[in-house]
Amino acid sequence: MMSEQAYWSKIKTPALAGWLLFWLLMVTVAVQDHIKGGGKHIWEPIFWESSSALVGTFLLLLQKRKLTDRRLLQTPAKWFWQQIRSLPLFSTLFVVLVYSLRHSVYALLGLSYQHDGWLKVYFYECSKIFLFFGMFYVVIFGLQAYASLMEEKEKTEKSQALLREAQLHRLTQQMQPHFLFNVLNTISSLMYSDVKLADTALSQIASLLRASMDLGQHSETSLADELNLLQAYAKLMSLRFVDRVEIHWDIADEVLASKVPVMSLQTILENSFKHTVEKRSQLTKLKISAYREEGQVIIRIADDVGHLHESDQGPGLGISNLRQRLQVLYQDKASLQMSNLVPAGVMTELRLPLMSGA
Repeated sequence: MMSEQAYWSKIKTPALAGWLLFWLLMVTVAVQDHIKGGGKHIWEPIFWESSSALVGTFLLLLQKRKLTDRRLLQTPAKWFWQQIRSLPLFSTLFVVLVYSLRHSVYALLGLSYQHDGWLKVYFYECSKIFLFFGMFYVVIFGLQAYASLMEEKEKTEKSQALLREAQLHRLTQQMQPHFLFNVLNTISSLMYSDVKLADTALSQIASLLRASMDLGQHSETSLADELNLLQAYAKLMSLRFVDRVEIHWDIADEVLASKVPVMSLQTILENSFKHTVEKRSQLTKLKISAYREEGQVIIRIADDVGHLHESDQGPGLGISNLRQRLQVLYQDKASLQMSNLVPAGVMTELRLPLMSGA
């Protein structure tokens, strides 16, 4: 919870502005009534209302601690009673101080301040104070309730942001061992088929792991950086599946600065290799495209021979992880869909809100 000083600063400006405007209105009305009544000295109504404003401000400041007491905001009746119960005393003080000030100033000017009888003055001023202060209590309560609501909203948003950050960190870190396992599996496969090719792949793997570790420290990166990682992964897999895969790239320059989840495209491409390329000995053609459409970044990875079956098991760890990260990062503003192509092929489409890294 914010300090009392910080809390008071949130409502001080609008409360002060409202108080000043109120007394400016009172002075204006008093001057108009004075002129209509045949009064000649404009300074008199200005002085009368200014003296009331001065004393009223002093009395309100005496109530500052009670007015800014947040402990009773959840029980409005108790909060208002805490303020109102002091009004009889404040009304009496108001009459004494205001009329003492007016009589003193008039005496210094060699004039006599004339007014109605004291009993009538007392009840009139008390009624006015009850009305004016009562209205201002309502304003103060409303400002405090609003400030408290905004404070709770900020705390909730901060808590949700920290929770999302923790979830993203967990999900992103979860992909590291998963990714490493698949890379090591690739090395193992090459070692039995072509040692020289495996040695070539090792240097590619080092660069790939270095890039993935750097990106893994963040939840998002630019599409350009993500594509660098994806191209390194594609080269590695092409070494493993020599003459069995052909990849075509179609990337629009206008979306390169857009934000994407870290290792999202590698996850999708890995899924294509696992479920299509690995299961075939013939050539599989893959197409990776990215472009802008109606305020979104559309990324598609498609093969020309795969097929989705309703009987297939649910998505693996990589796709499930990516869907969770999309939900945490973008809620309903992003989607991941897989569909069959005609006459053959499987396309995975990732739709993301268009957000620049600038």
